[in-house]
Amino acid sequence: MLSIRGLNFCYPHMRRPALQDVALEAMRGEVLGLLGPNGAGKTTLIQHLAGLLSIQSGVIQIDDKPLESVRREGPRRIALAPQEYAFYPTLSVAENLHCFAGVGGLSGGEKESRITECVAYAQLQSYRSVRAERLSGGLKRRLNLSIALLHRPELILFDEPTAGVDPQSRAFLLDAVKQLARQGCAVIYTSHYMEEVESIADRIVILDQGKVLRQGTVKELLDGDENLHVVVEGGAQDRLVQLLTAFGQVTVQGDGVLLSITDIRNVVSALATVQAAGLTLRQVKFGRADLDHLFMSLTDRSLRD
Repeated sequence: MLSIRGLNFCYPHMRRPALQDVALEAMRGEVLGLLGPNGAGKTTLIQHLAGLLSIQSGVIQIDDKPLESVRREGPRRIALAPQEYAFYPTLSVAENLHCFAGVGGLSGGEKESRITECVAYAQLQSYRSVRAERLSGGLKRRLNLSIALLHRPELILFDEPTAGVDPQSRAFLLDAVKQLARQGCAVIYTSHYMEEVESIADRIVILDQGKVLRQGTVKELLDGDENLHVVVEGGAQDRLVQLLTAFGQVTVQGDGVLLSITDIRNVVSALATVQAAGLTLRQVKFGRADLDHLFMSLTDRSLRD
């Protein structure tokens, strides 16, 4: 449904472009996970798709038509559920939905029907008369969701939709996102929670410094060497690195060391070497690399503003 090719954007007075030759696609019926550290260009990309930024160079198409003409002819085809709360806090849930439905051109029976459907989809039936400012964090996210769905969008942009919510609300929102894709929507989902993206995304794009570093299915991105994660008593990471370098590529991760294993027979030898050096094993985990490890290895560990 969505095709982006050679997209570039630079904010005024900034030396480094926010987006550099970005190319990606989003399909109907799938969730595309968009990952990147702060300043990677995720928000800039989302703002382009939401019509909040004009294209400086490059091409964005919806069903082979320029984004500008699609937004002009059918502005309701694309919806954004932003990270911020996008509703009027002093209005009730029902009043907010009536307001946004009316602004989008819904009226009469269709308006009432869509409000009822979206309230039910977000499970807000018991809160229709509650002022939005009095809702919990999870309920506010569900109100954001219901507003975004009012006009039956075909492409839905979720920007950190589970930030600051409880585990139950997070599970509900993730299930709702997956259900939207199963119903035929194209979904772009940004999050800093790697396990979320790994669990719901059909394909993933990793951005950093405005560039696409890697993209593909979870299997395509994570298939490869097995990894051995070792933590010893007292830390001793420098010593661990020295001992394990002979068995493969070594990186520091958390309070331990991660060793990429190309030959599974090296697992036993590596652990025997650690113990022979007098170090006490505290934790050992062996298996495929996860998305968090891939992300950190691609974007490095330095703090981002």
